[in-house]
Amino acid sequence: MSGTRKRRIVIGDVHGHYEGLMTLLEAIAPTSEDQVYFLGDLIDRGPHSYNVVNFVRQSNYPCLLGNHEQMLLNILTQKNIPAPAMQAWLYSGGQATLSSYQASTIPQDHLEWFQSLPTYLDLGDIWLTHAGLDPNLPLAEQTAEQFCWIRDEFHSMEKPYFPDKLIIVGHTITFTLPNVPPGKLAEGRGWLDIDTGAYHPRSGWLTGFDVTNHLIYQVNVFQNTQRTLPLENGVVTVEPSQIKARRQPQRA
Repeated sequence: MSGTRKRRIVIGDVHGHYEGLMTLLEAIAPTSEDQVYFLGDLIDRGPHSYNVVNFVRQSNYPCLLGNHEQMLLNILTQKNIPAPAMQAWLYSGGQATLSSYQASTIPQDHLEWFQSLPTYLDLGDIWLTHAGLDPNLPLAEQTAEQFCWIRDEFHSMEKPYFPDKLIIVGHTITFTLPNVPPGKLAEGRGWLDIDTGAYHPRSGWLTGFDVTNHLIYQVNVFQNTQRTLPLENGVVTVEPSQIKARRQPQRA
C-alpha cells in the first residue's frame, strides 16, 4: 500500500463476486481516512449478490445506480410486468441475484437502498457515473437512461465533456472496446473505463482504481490471482475514430 493517505478508490462492476471483492479490498487495504466508491452493478451474474450488497450497505460506501440495479427496480417495484421483461432480467443475471438472496424477492430495505442510489457523483476533479453520458446533451437534460446504459456515443466523444473533470465509468467491459486486451483499462477523450469484466470467462478481472496514486488493483475471480500496477502500464487509449468506425455498417 502506498504511503499517501486519504486516497480515493473507485471500484468497478462487481456483479456478485463477493469473494473477489474481499480479496481486492484486502489488497487495497483502505483505511478510515480513505474514500471508497462503487460504480454500480453490484448484482447479477455472479453467485453472491446479496453478500456484496449487504457489505457495501453496512460499510456506508457511496455507490452509484447501475443498469442492473435499475433493471431489478423496474421488475420488482412495478405491477403487471410483462413476462418477456421478467425473463430478460432473469436471463441477464437476475436469477443468480434471487438465488443469492435465497428468496423469491428482495427485502424491502434493500429495495429502498437501491432506490436511493444516485446516478452520478461530482468529486471536483473526477466525476463518477455507471455508464457515461450523452455528449450532445447538457447535464440538466441527462437521465438515468444515459447514466446507466449509454455506450458508443459516450466512448466516441471527440473532446472531453468536462474541461476540468475526468469521467470514470464502468458498464462497458473494456475488452469489448477496440484493441483493448482483457484486464486492461480503457481511456478516451476525458473518460476512463474500469469495468474489466469480473464475471466474464474471457477476463475475470475485478478492478479497483486508486485515483490519488494512479494505481490499478486487480483480482482475477477465476484464477485467484492478483496484481497491482501503475495506471500507465494498465490502460489502453481508444480513439473516437475507432469507435465510430465499428458503428458504421459494413459493406458486403
